[in-house]
Amino acid sequence: MTLIFATANQYKVDEIQAAIRNALHVISLKQAGIDVDIPEPYDTLEANATEKSKTVLELTGMNCFAEDTGLEVEALHGEPGVKSARYAGEERSFDKNIDKLLSALKDQPNRKAQFRTVISLQFDGQEYFFEGICPGTIITERRGSAGFGYDPVFVPDGSNKTFAEMTIEEKNQFSHRKKAVDQLVRFLQKQV
Repeated sequence: MTLIFATANQYKVDEIQAAIRNALHVISLKQAGIDVDIPEPYDTLEANATEKSKTVLELTGMNCFAEDTGLEVEALHGEPGVKSARYAGEERSFDKNIDKLLSALKDQPNRKAQFRTVISLQFDGQEYFFEGICPGTIITERRGSAGFGYDPVFVPDGSNKTFAEMTIEEKNQFSHRKKAVDQLVRFLQKQV
């Protein structure tokens, strides 16, 4: 089974394909011949994921899924949350987002955070949701060069490495996205 993943982020596609191995074949928007920037105008991860999956469904008529992920920091009352990609501005700069986060947490003893992923699956005329959460801690300085986004400052519970210090396989032992994708795969395996 081939599913379109409503993302232009090839790293996310690679991460998900590594997580599901041969259970499904996932293709990106680019691989599906779709060149649109789908907005994320809503204030919940669920609504943004739905916006993306419904847009791709309307464009292709094919089964597809989309995800939205937020970093939720306890001391910041859940920020950056749904605004994680644009925390420091519309240009989506990973470095500026991290700088703003570290500045907001300066002198803050509570550094608990979690990544939360919500997947919206459009499958045979119905929408289904799957959620994955990875609790962890925001450290005070960047470590590692792998991954993307907040990975250099996020250490998942149960590890002493940041996501940016891990291989994809190591990250998938903790990953919020993998937890949500595992649910997606289990659901789809029951449908075929």
